[in-house]
Amino acid sequence: MSLPFVVPAAGTDLVEPVADGWQLILAALAGIAVIVVLIMWLKVHPFLALILGSFTVGLVAWENVNDVLTSFTTSFGSTMAGVGLLIALGAMFAKLLADSGGADQIVDTIVGHSSVKMLPWAMALIGAIIGLPMFFEIGLVLLMPVIYLVARRAQVSLIVVGIPALAGLSAMHGLVPPHPGPLLAIDNLGADLGLTLALGVLVAIPTVILAGPVFGRIAGQWVQVEAPHTFDASETGQRRPSFWITILSVLLPVALMVGKALVDIFIDDPDNGLRKVWDILGNPPIALLLAVIVGIFTLGGGARFSKEQIQKSLESSLPPIAGIMLIVGAGGGFKQVLIDTGIGTVLADWATERNISAVLMAWVLAVLIRLATGSATIATITASGLMSSLMGDLSNAEISLVVLAVGAGSVFLSHVNDAGFWLVKEYFKLDVPQTLKTWSLMETVLSVAGLVFILLLGLVV
Repeated sequence: MSLPFVVPAAGTDLVEPVADGWQLILAALAGIAVIVVLIMWLKVHPFLALILGSFTVGLVAWENVNDVLTSFTTSFGSTMAGVGLLIALGAMFAKLLADSGGADQIVDTIVGHSSVKMLPWAMALIGAIIGLPMFFEIGLVLLMPVIYLVARRAQVSLIVVGIPALAGLSAMHGLVPPHPGPLLAIDNLGADLGLTLALGVLVAIPTVILAGPVFGRIAGQWVQVEAPHTFDASETGQRRPSFWITILSVLLPVALMVGKALVDIFIDDPDNGLRKVWDILGNPPIALLLAVIVGIFTLGGGARFSKEQIQKSLESSLPPIAGIMLIVGAGGGFKQVLIDTGIGTVLADWATERNISAVLMAWVLAVLIRLATGSATIATITASGLMSSLMGDLSNAEISLVVLAVGAGSVFLSHVNDAGFWLVKEYFKLDVPQTLKTWSLMETVLSVAGLVFILLLGLVV
């Protein structure tokens, strides 16, 4: 099968541009520039930056301010309805996983069964498993004590075992839902969540291998860092859920969503009873809701939590993600403003004339925005918004590949304008050049390798 190219759908009413093409391109660039300046130099919260960037797009395009406000608020509400629920349920499950000791159980079990030579591979697996339900920053904080301990036990550079774990975390963050970026890209581009999840895992596995254990061994020769004693291992005496119960709990929503995608592929009849059941169970909000309910019994029950402890764990999961949800919602509003000005129509005409690969274009857009803003989530939001009118007659699988290309581009070259850069620098006790040679380069390898595997996958799906 050939790679997907940008082709507007036949019979689709693309938005009529509100101004000339050059003016709309200028408006989009001005909006992105305002967001970059506000976030990078003025340290304005991304939520406000996205709002002001949206109005900048409208003003430069000479669009009525009330129309801009309508576009923004309407999409803000629909984005929160479609994605906000998933983020909240995912955060609840992740908090249960951490508080119950289930995450620690996964780490201890895998590390305990690994030889010194296999530790980088084990850490990549741990990073991927922990990263599946958790935000990158939460996963990093959770894993750092283990990374320190493993590096000291194996007497290797912190980089050798740390980079593979970071690769696993970052790949899940950029390529696999239920993280906010992939979820919003799926929503913006109208992709099938279960199919995108399945293809994302296929891309993530070889990508993590290259950017994790393989690159980590090379980077460990460049940068030798001993693990600090910041975290001393201690036994809390808390009862934990078993390893297999924890793994099954983590993989439950993934299995339900992938199962629905497979059933949709092999059963064409929408009235088929089995398909109807899977349409319900594999619906993302239902799958995550079931994961939380099951987690209360398997994770909370496995840790012998009282009702009050479970309630406290679930309640405490929501305040930290309020800012993320607002950013995601504002990103949806910014996306809609771009669409309603007709910038998508202009880009579709330009890309169609030049026969540009939709996957490559999506990746380049995400890379440019990532380099400018330092935010993987904003890069995903903006790039998918720009691409949303360009999907044309692409199949579900091809649209999923575009989603993955956006995700791969969104993690390209983390540098000084990315909060994750400084988080890694401080935890790993590195200077700026060392961080660039390890973490930043690993992110670049991850992004480029992801693109290569997505292009290869596009030849067969």
